[in-house]
Amino acid sequence: MLQRISQLVVVGVIAGLLVAALALPAVGGMGITARNVASGFLDMPSQLETPPPPQRSTIYDREGGVIAEIFDQNRELVDIDDISPVMIDAILAVEDSRFYEHSGLDVSGTLRAAIRTAGGNTEGASSITQQYVKNVQIEAATSQEELDEAREETIARKIRELRYAVALEQRMSKDEILEGYLNIAYFSDGAYGVESAAQHFFQVPASELELHQAATIAGLVRYPYLYNPRFFPEQTTDRRNVVLDRMVATEAITEAEAEEAKAEEMDLDLDTPPNGCVPSDQPFFCDYVVQEIEQDERFGPNETERARWLRTAGLEIHTTLDPQTQEAGQKAVDKWVPRKNDARKVAAQAVIEPGTGRILGMMQSRNYGPDESKLGETSINFVTDADRGGSSGFQAGSTFKAITLAAALDKGMPFSTSFNSPSTTTVSGQVSCNGGRLESWTLSNAGDSNAGNHNMVSGTKSSSNTYFAQLQARAGLCDTIKMAEKLGLKRADGTLFTENDNTLANSSFTLGSEEVSPLRVANAYATFASGGVYCEPQAITQIEDRQAGTTIDIEPQCERVIDEDVADGTSYLLAQTFNGGTASSLGIGRPAAGKTGTTDGSAAAWFAGFTPQMASSVFVGDPRGPQQHPLRNVRIGDRYFGVVYGATIPGPIWQETMRGAHEGLETEQLASAPGKFGSTSEPAPPRNDDDDDDEDEASPASDDGGVPNVVGMSESDAVSALEAAGYVVNVSGTTVRSSESEGSVAAVNPNPGTRLPEGATVNVFLSSGGGRASTDDAPGGDWYPVTPAGPITRGDGD
Repeated sequence: MLQRISQLVVVGVIAGLLVAALALPAVGGMGITARNVASGFLDMPSQLETPPPPQRSTIYDREGGVIAEIFDQNRELVDIDDISPVMIDAILAVEDSRFYEHSGLDVSGTLRAAIRTAGGNTEGASSITQQYVKNVQIEAATSQEELDEAREETIARKIRELRYAVALEQRMSKDEILEGYLNIAYFSDGAYGVESAAQHFFQVPASELELHQAATIAGLVRYPYLYNPRFFPEQTTDRRNVVLDRMVATEAITEAEAEEAKAEEMDLDLDTPPNGCVPSDQPFFCDYVVQEIEQDERFGPNETERARWLRTAGLEIHTTLDPQTQEAGQKAVDKWVPRKNDARKVAAQAVIEPGTGRILGMMQSRNYGPDESKLGETSINFVTDADRGGSSGFQAGSTFKAITLAAALDKGMPFSTSFNSPSTTTVSGQVSCNGGRLESWTLSNAGDSNAGNHNMVSGTKSSSNTYFAQLQARAGLCDTIKMAEKLGLKRADGTLFTENDNTLANSSFTLGSEEVSPLRVANAYATFASGGVYCEPQAITQIEDRQAGTTIDIEPQCERVIDEDVADGTSYLLAQTFNGGTASSLGIGRPAAGKTGTTDGSAAAWFAGFTPQMASSVFVGDPRGPQQHPLRNVRIGDRYFGVVYGATIPGPIWQETMRGAHEGLETEQLASAPGKFGSTSEPAPPRNDDDDDDEDEASPASDDGGVPNVVGMSESDAVSALEAAGYVVNVSGTTVRSSESEGSVAAVNPNPGTRLPEGATVNVFLSSGGGRASTDDAPGGDWYPVTPAGPITRGDGD
C-alpha cells in the first residue's frame, strides 16, 4: 500500500511538471507553475466508473433466431484472450509501446511531446490508459454539456485524464485496461471496438486477424475519418505501413514480415450488420417490441432513457414470436393480398396464445418503410393500437357478435333464446350506459337467406343481423359494451368504450361499428378459448441486460374476467359456424371456432377464430379509408372481387395460417356446451298453415320479435329484462292460472314479440299455478303506435 502511495506521489509530481511544460506557452503569463499543478493533482477526484461501453441489443424469437439488432454504436465486446496477438502488438506499437512499463503516464513520450510543443509543433502524448479514460468519459456523457467537457482541448481536461489514468492503473490490471480500450475505441466507418472492426472490414473475428489486417485496423484509431479505408484507401495503406514499421521498431515483427504484409492488397470485405426493424424479416413485430420497451415505465423513468437503454445496453430480448406461425401467416397474407397490389388494400393479422397472451405472430401485407406514398410501403403497424405504432383502428363487423353472445349468456339466457328475425326489423327502447334512451334503430341483413325465427345457435350460424340486434337489446347495450371491455377490447385510439359518448349511444355496437385493432380482437377471442381467462398481449418474455448484469423475467398478466361456462358457451356457439354456418368452407382439420365479419357497405372484412392453442384475427381493408375505398369491384393481385366478405379473403388467410401454424401440434378439443344453457337444437322449421293440430299450436310467447319473452322468469328478472329493452313495466296485482311455477311470470301484455316504441308500458302477470296459460285470462293492456324508424343499417349477414 505504501509503495502504491509513493508511486502516486512521484507520478503526481512528474505529471505536474510535464503538464506545466506542455502548457507553458499558454499559461506562463497567468502565473501557473509546475508546483501549483502538482500540488493540486493529488487532491483531484480519482474514482472513474468504467461501465461496459454501448453495444448492440438483439431481439430473438422464441426459438432463439435473431429478429433484429438495434444499436447506436456497432460494437461487440470481446475478451482479450479472443484477440489475435498480432492485433495487440500492432496497437501497442503505434499507440503506446511502453504501455506495460509505465503507470498510466508515458513520461518519455510526454516529455518528447512537451519539447516539440514548446517548439511550436503540437503533438499528442496520451497513453492507452489516458485514451481509455477519455473514451469512457465520452460514452458516459448523458448531456451535450458533459460530452463537450469530455472532448474539450484544454489543460484542465488533460490534467483530469492524467489523474484518472494514474488511479485506474492502481485498481485495474494492464490486460484489463487494454481489453477495455480495444473494446471502446472507434475504428472508423461505424465500427466500434476491435471485434466489430474485424468483422466489418474483413468479415473475420478479431481472433483470426492476420498481420496486414491487424496493422490496418490499428492504424485507424488516430484519425478514424481521415483513414477510413472505404473512402481513402491510399491514405489507409500508407498508415498501415507506418504501423508495420513501428512493429519492426518494437521488435514485434521482423522487417521481412513487414515487407510481406506491405505487399498485401487492401482486401476489404465490408459488412455492416443491419440496424433496427427496417431490414428485419419480421419488421412490424420488431417495431412492436421496440414500442413495448420505449412505452413501458418498468424500463426507465422516461421514453428518452428507455430508448437509450435499448440501443446501448447490449440487451438480449427474448420474445414470444413463433417462427412457424409467423411464416405460415405471412405466406397466407402475401398470397391473398400482395404487398404492392394496385388497389392498395392491406391485410393484417395477429395470432395469440390463449391462457398466456403471448403474441405468436404479427403479419401484414406491407413492406416496412417510412415512405407512405410508395406502393406497398408503410411504417404503420395496422395490427395494433395507435400507442404501439398502429393506426386508429377499423370497424370490426360481425366479429363483435361474439361479445353479444357472451353478454347474453352471462345474464343466464339459454341457447334457445329466440327471436323472429326478418330481413329488416326495428329495435326500440335501447338504453345508453349514461341512462338516456336511444332512438329506434332499423336495420337489415345482407340478404333474405338468414331471415326467419332464430335462436343463438342458428342466429350465430347465419350471422343474422336482425337476430343479434334483438339479442343485444335483450342483454342490454350497456352490459354488452362492458362485456367487450372485460375481454380487453377498446378503441384503437386508446379510448375505452365506456369513456366515449358516441359508443355509449351506439345501437349498432353488436355489428362491430367501433374502430379496433386486429390484436385486440384476437386477444378477446383468445379469452373465450382459455375458458374466460384474459391475458394482456405479451411480446417479450425475458430481457438480459448484459451491461448491468441483470435479467428481467416477464410473466403473463392474466385474470379471470368471465365465468368459464360463459366462455365455453360462446366457444360452442362460434364453433357452429363451421357446421353449416358462414365458416363452413374454412375448416382446418381440427376443432375450431370462429366468426366472419363484414362492415356496412363492405368497407372492411374480418375473420376471427381460435383453437385451444391459438387465436387469430384477420382484417382486410383500405388504410386510406375503408368507407371511401370499399371492398367492392376491386382487383387484388390477380383476382377480381365484386364484393369481399369475411369468408372471401380474411377467412382463407386465417385458414391457411392456422393449418400451417398447427402442423406438429396435438389435436385438442374445444369445451363442450355447458348444460346450464339448455338445448343446443336449432328452432323447428315454420309450421305448415294446413297443420290443425291444436295440441302443437305455438303459444303467443313463441314470437319474440319486440317485447322480450320473459314468461317463466322470476318477477325481478322479468322486470330487469323488460326495462333493459326500454319498456315501462307494470306488474299486475291479478294472478292468472298457468303451468309456470307459482310466482313466476305467466304472461305479458302486449304479447312477446310485439314491437313497441321506447317508453311503452308492458303489463306483467304472475302465475298462480294450477293450469295451462291462457292470455284470455289476462286483462287487456294499452297499445301504442310504432314511432317512425331511423335510417336502415345493414351489416354483413355473412
